[in-house]
Amino acid sequence: MPAFVGVVKLNSIGSSGVFHIGDVFAISPQSVTKTFAGAGSFNTGDGLHIYNYYSNTNTNDADVADENVVGNV
Repeated sequence: MPAFVGVVKLNSIGSSGVFHIGDVFAISPQSVTKTFAGAGSFNTGDGLHIYNYYSNTNTNDADVADENVVGNV
């Protein structure tokens, strides 16, 4: 059912975000990322004490594509 839309202000949208006004059957945003992190990288909170005396993150990635999204429309 069509709707009347008033003023719309869009400040920002992310790389895999979708901005759509109106009727739609399906919306399927897709994105692929690869994250490299060493020991203790994603710790959050108050008063953390993390002791990583030796940490090594191997970022050698020889293949060209890991997760292809080509053709996934």
